[in-house]
Amino acid sequence: MAALRTPDDRFRDLPGYPFAPRYAEDLPGYGGLRMHYLDEGEGEATFLCLHGQPTWSYLYRKMIPVFADAGRVITPDLFGFGRSDKPADDEAYSFDFHRGALLALVERLDLRDITLVCQDWGGLLGLTLPMDMPERFARLIVMNTGLNTGERPLGPGFEAWRAYNRAQPDLNVAALMKRGTPVLSDAEAAAYAAPFPDAAYKAGVRRFPELVNGTPNSPGAATSRRARDWWRDEWAGESFMAIGMQDPVITPNAMRALRENIRNCPEPMLVEEAGHFVQEWGEPVARTALAAFAK
Repeated sequence: MAALRTPDDRFRDLPGYPFAPRYAEDLPGYGGLRMHYLDEGEGEATFLCLHGQPTWSYLYRKMIPVFADAGRVITPDLFGFGRSDKPADDEAYSFDFHRGALLALVERLDLRDITLVCQDWGGLLGLTLPMDMPERFARLIVMNTGLNTGERPLGPGFEAWRAYNRAQPDLNVAALMKRGTPVLSDAEAAAYAAPFPDAAYKAGVRRFPELVNGTPNSPGAATSRRARDWWRDEWAGESFMAIGMQDPVITPNAMRALRENIRNCPEPMLVEEAGHFVQEWGEPVARTALAAFAK
């Protein structure tokens, strides 16, 4: 599979991101593609932090130090994002391609006692993992995301976002992040764009919105329905939900609907000033989640 690799010098001196890179190059079925991940802290408890589009592990820079005081923190970059390899062909990116890579990474690192921390595509994919390896997962921290069950029409907010993304094959990632999260400095917004020197590196950015089709037969829909039923009927772990209340795409009502399908999920933490990228308010979210679990 032809793939691009972002030069290392693009990742030098990023604000708030002092973490050492780690790589997995032997994931079965991925032809030597190199997946980047962070591995911080230590202990039996593991926090698996999954990002979405168009972000990467930089998204979790404010949460990682909090979690690292409580255990081991694994934060991968999906293929096509961050420091991971980026298949050049847009069509290489599929629901099963990404889901399989995450399952393989969990097994490759033999992660146990996992707290799944997820948002955006980190949830669309990540929420489908525990049902196939339930013995590895113990807790959930979920932020603005959902499950692509294909049973409901896509909302106008998502349709508008997908239309915009289609019209921007060389999406200005820094400008998008700054517009959606005005609290970012210019340097932080630029750090989100660091993995993408030009449009050739943005196949994953282009593809992800196209993978949400809103029909029962769309890729991943059957898997997502099975996951929805599992979270509703079989999940026995602890859960914590934080909602970015200013998100126009995954709205508070959508998150409340997701909560109804997570067994014993308590009342959510409402982050009034946050939009879609709740992790930019990540330190208080992480501390509140850990305090809730401690009780």
